[in-house]
Amino acid sequence: MDKYKVLLVDDEEEVIDVIEHKIHWDMLGFEVVGSANNGVKALELSERLQPDVVITDIKMPYMDGLELSRRLNNEYPNIHIIIFTGFDEFEYAKEAVHLEIEEYMLKPINALELSDCLKRLKNTLDIEREEKLNVKKLENYFNDSLPMLQMNLFISLIEGRVKESDYEKFLSAYQINMRGPYYCCAIFHTSEHHVPEGMNPLLLSMSVEREIKDRILSEWNSQIFTYLGNTVLIVELASEDTVAQLTDTCDRFCRWAYRVMGAVVTAGIGRCLDNLFNINNSYDGAREALSYRVLYGTGRAINIGEIAPKEQEIAIQSEDTKMHDLFKNIHLGSVDAIKKSAAKEIEKLHRNAKTVSQYNLATMEMVGAFYRFCANNFIDFNEFCCGVENPYEKVPEMDESTLTSWITETATAIAEELKNARNSTSRRLVTDAQNIVRDRYMEPNLSLDTVCSDLGVSNSYFSSVFKKETGKSFVSYLTDYRMEHAASLILETNEKSYKIAEKVGYLDANYFSYVFKKSFGVSPSKYRTEHLNG
Repeated sequence: MDKYKVLLVDDEEEVIDVIEHKIHWDMLGFEVVGSANNGVKALELSERLQPDVVITDIKMPYMDGLELSRRLNNEYPNIHIIIFTGFDEFEYAKEAVHLEIEEYMLKPINALELSDCLKRLKNTLDIEREEKLNVKKLENYFNDSLPMLQMNLFISLIEGRVKESDYEKFLSAYQINMRGPYYCCAIFHTSEHHVPEGMNPLLLSMSVEREIKDRILSEWNSQIFTYLGNTVLIVELASEDTVAQLTDTCDRFCRWAYRVMGAVVTAGIGRCLDNLFNINNSYDGAREALSYRVLYGTGRAINIGEIAPKEQEIAIQSEDTKMHDLFKNIHLGSVDAIKKSAAKEIEKLHRNAKTVSQYNLATMEMVGAFYRFCANNFIDFNEFCCGVENPYEKVPEMDESTLTSWITETATAIAEELKNARNSTSRRLVTDAQNIVRDRYMEPNLSLDTVCSDLGVSNSYFSSVFKKETGKSFVSYLTDYRMEHAASLILETNEKSYKIAEKVGYLDANYFSYVFKKSFGVSPSKYRTEHLNG
């Protein structure tokens, strides 16, 4: 182990020589690294040599031993100090006890006495060194454990298990610097049923996670961890609008993963929040978005804020979690799944209700859960009660078969209403896009990106909806619209092709002619000749 470093300070050189040669420094675990003949020089050497111990006289020119001790305590509190003093200075020296001097020794110096003092001091230094090493070990252990601690904190956050009073404390302790101002959760699910031949599903999932780190974390400031077999991202967003860009990034990754790795990866994107503490709400939304892959397909990104009506909050109230499967299947719109969930609810009802009072209370709670679910989705439950007036009174009186039928019919009717709301939203989105094309088709920079930006949706979702509603991609629709107007201008005016090209959004006349010929089979000039002379 390294020896402790000693700096000797005395204005008499012979005193320093005697001390240096009479003490068996090596055997005691020390080494003399320097000497000074006044306090000023000693202070300079202390900065450069960083000694563990300074042995100094009191009376010295420029700066005495007590002033030196005071400065050392302020600037280098870890240095231990031993002071030599003459008999006539002893009382003066004792007044400086507040300087935390290790020991005072009377001159002339006794080698045995100083050696005993150094032995005691070495024990003190050994204890300090051990404590420092232990602290360092703890710091290293903490730093090694930090990624796992951070992951556990984020898992606790998405599970809603962190108290708000402890939230800031944990962020600080685990060195999480996410300042938002907005946050969003994304979940990547890698299918275990579509795995390239010879590839282990677990290894494929790990490979996907590694690529997510390389391709998405380089673009978005995020925290990444694995939870319930999925890769979860907590993403910082500069504004609420950027969630659409995040969706497009995730969608491009999903398509790349299938094209390059053969992995069927689906991403669910939750709602944008302005508080990291409530990230569990965004996580729940991301999970719901993933469940919609049965409707919208796998291998893509699905944003819950886009597939559900804008006003609609699909998070289920905590008191209704016991009917979670039923409500989830209402959102998905599967009649068979709704029937199965309804049957399970009735089975649980009869299994848990031991008395008539418990049964009545449980059925009324089910009615209340329906009311809350509809209110959260801006639906009037009274319009979907299937002819039952005052359900709080009538439903508890139903027998098992009637109750099962009522729950199934009510849930199916609500599911149809939600589906119509989604379709209405999709149709409105397509209509808005078509209106933008009608008003701005002549702008050269009009594109899929600009339209999605104006509408505040991701390219992925918009492209899917537009193709489903119109039967063609947006780019094809825009091109066809421009070509129809170009054809009209060719027949109705004497404008040259390059002028017509500019009027329908093409700056390059040659490219315009290429697109026109691809659409109509002939060049613009020939189209005019054939139709005007025909």
